[in-house]
Amino acid sequence: MPVVECTLNGGEAMKTEKGSMAWMSPNMRMETSAGGGIGKAFGRMLSGDSIFQNIYTAEGGQGMICFGSSFTGSIRAIQITPQKAVICQKSSFLASELGVDLSIYFKKKLGSGLFGGEGFIMQRMSGSGMLFIEIDGTAVEYDLAPGQAMIVDTGHLVMMEETCGMDVVQVPGIKNIMFGGEGVFNTRVVGPGKIILQTMTVSGLAASLIPYLPSGNK
Repeated sequence: MPVVECTLNGGEAMKTEKGSMAWMSPNMRMETSAGGGIGKAFGRMLSGDSIFQNIYTAEGGQGMICFGSSFTGSIRAIQITPQKAVICQKSSFLASELGVDLSIYFKKKLGSGLFGGEGFIMQRMSGSGMLFIEIDGTAVEYDLAPGQAMIVDTGHLVMMEETCGMDVVQVPGIKNIMFGGEGVFNTRVVGPGKIILQTMTVSGLAASLIPYLPSGNK
């Protein structure tokens, strides 16, 4: 269960989702905000995040704040610039500098939205500043060359740079679909750009635990 520790100079601030602050120095001031107005707040809700965000500002000198992951896994730091936006799975946002903007990202192709494993809506992180995202399990990174593709099992794509393209492909063969245990569709990501994959999904872990949970029958 990792945490990210941020040291802020006086006047510097970080924003995060509700419940992500783990511990901080006493001079960190908290303020809850809709973060850009009702439109952006509603957009965050559609993309799996909270309507409101908490902003923490260091007052009277240097401050420290730690943000904890909500699930067993990893945290990755990504530098966002005006020339480098990224697309992330829903609920991956942990914390960022104030210059990072969160918005809805609609997958361009209907097939990607219906069958890609993370729903029709994802998150677009743009602007300027440091971004921290949550990853279930271990993070694995690849730099895809132009035209290079990666086939990813449902739900394992955490992040891709905006230069990448994404669509879905059907698992070939009726026998593979019926007995292979990998579902009907996979996600196909095409470079150029960096992608981050995760070794575990929350839904996959939950499914693996079901046989060991009490059924409630006596």
